Amino acid sequence: MKTLPVLECCVCDGPPLPEETRVALADRLKALADPTRIGIVNRLAANPELCVCDLTSAFELSQPTISHHLKILREAGLIEAERRGTWAYYRLNR
Repeated sequence: MKTLPVLECCVCDGPPLPEETRVALADRLKALADPTRIGIVNRLAANPELCVCDLTSAFELSQPTISHHLKILREAGLIEAERRGTWAYYRLNR
């Protein structure tokens, strides 16, 4: 068995993130902690915008399930939505 070299502890010179920033970052990471939501963000990254109907067919999930995932991503500030008639169109919040 190979032995790894012992590394000395490093000293972090930068200040810690403010609590508000840590909380916001944790909320975004929690929103991404789901394979479907990662897939949604991946598809939105490859397209300027997508209709909820496009996402429903892409993931073979019901519209209410996709809408639930989109709500979590929207609340985390990762995506934006725009209503056009009866459909909602989504895009990444860059």
